[in-house]
Amino acid sequence: MCSRSSGSAAAITEEGVDSANAKRGTEQLLDLAIALSAESKQHPNTEHYDVIREISSPELLLKLAEFITEYHDKPIRRSDATKGNGKLNNEEQRRCDDVLTLASAKKLSESVAYTTPISLDVTEENALDATVAQHELIISLIPYTFHVAVIKSAIRNKKHVVTTSYVSPAMMALDAEAKAAGITVMNEIGLDPGIDHLYAIKTIDETHRAGGKIIAFESYCGGLPAAEDSDNPLGYKFSWSSRGVLLALRNAGKWYQDGKVVEVAGEELMGTAKPYFIYPGYAFVAYPNRNSTPYKERYNIPEAQTIVRGTLRYQGFPQFIRVLVDLGFLEETPIEVLNKPIAWREATQTIIGAISSSATDLETRICSKATFGSPTEQQRILSGLQWLGLFSEEPIIPRGNPLDTLCATLEQKMQYEEGERDMVMLQHKFMIEYQDGRRETPAKLVLDGTISDKGILAPLNKSINEPLMRELRENYGIECHEKVVAYQ
Repeated sequence: MCSRSSGSAAAITEEGVDSANAKRGTEQLLDLAIALSAESKQHPNTEHYDVIREISSPELLLKLAEFITEYHDKPIRRSDATKGNGKLNNEEQRRCDDVLTLASAKKLSESVAYTTPISLDVTEENALDATVAQHELIISLIPYTFHVAVIKSAIRNKKHVVTTSYVSPAMMALDAEAKAAGITVMNEIGLDPGIDHLYAIKTIDETHRAGGKIIAFESYCGGLPAAEDSDNPLGYKFSWSSRGVLLALRNAGKWYQDGKVVEVAGEELMGTAKPYFIYPGYAFVAYPNRNSTPYKERYNIPEAQTIVRGTLRYQGFPQFIRVLVDLGFLEETPIEVLNKPIAWREATQTIIGAISSSATDLETRICSKATFGSPTEQQRILSGLQWLGLFSEEPIIPRGNPLDTLCATLEQKMQYEEGERDMVMLQHKFMIEYQDGRRETPAKLVLDGTISDKGILAPLNKSINEPLMRELRENYGIECHEKVVAYQ
């Protein structure tokens, strides 16, 4: 697998990064860190050696990197990155077939200062340690299942780490070791969570100071293609790891609804998706994202009866994903024939257990295993599977299991093309009750093509949030707009 390292900072990232957005985000993150570092000196934190729980944005982490090392009085220079992957079933095949090869990484890095692409397998402990030892901070953008290996190496070498991922139990288990090593491991800093924290805390703080209560808090966010470029069966395109996107869809959901805890298993999550109205011109659907229950404490809203943080997608996405789950395409169990470049129709036959690889038998088996809401939906999804090439003679890119083999095809067919636009939609919705009994709902929106935010701690307090909001607003035109609307 490939990664890139530079001077005193190393960034290990994965295929599918939108290079233009990454470079733009890097510049913004570097500018933001300078502003926040000045603020931090007024609020020194001597107990800063924590595995921080709340931090997510691959594109703006390099600014955060500069701030971390400045905070710890250590030098750092600009860095950018391309990719890294997990352990390979067939090293030579993977290196030939990867979306970004070492050669393309070198070309991509030509205009980025202090950047040297290398090839690195993060599962090889000695090689990883040798790379980590050369830098003051490691930015890990590889699939989250490999962050533990990177963090362990950083602990051994006493180097700081930044990731874009949620903190897993395995990562949190390293908290004491990270403190003992005197390193900071920051996670989940970006748009969601990130910018969403800034404006959630702002409204909650204002409400509490006015003597009010937060009765309900709903936050939904999505990074999507602009409407005119959502031209595939999923209505989605990959600006980062397709594997990461699909793995996130297997997470269970947990949230508060009307005072009760609701839990949904990962394989059933897409079934909870519902139409979600923001603007009439957008056909969004929404579903819960991971565990929202800790935010009653993190946001200091013990009075809230409903708390849910979730994901926005275009209509049709959840139903399509649910079928892929039902058919077994998101499984990581090794299948021997998926190590060879067989035809996709033969791979599909094996994955779903069809009696033959004919289109008729494949469709019959799909209809018996999957659930469809209507004949129209069934036909739409079958057409989408055909569009992906799953019934075709086209050879698979062998990855050894259904999930990674599917990802290889998604990365080919569902990337952003030159000139296409992406967008971000973020909405916070509060039900607020004031002392006089009045209730109202301020809806907060962000609609912007650049995902950007940073912070040294989880952005959950005024000392960090206010300078971030000011910098985002004044220098980048990124802010949330508040409206009082009818609660829906």
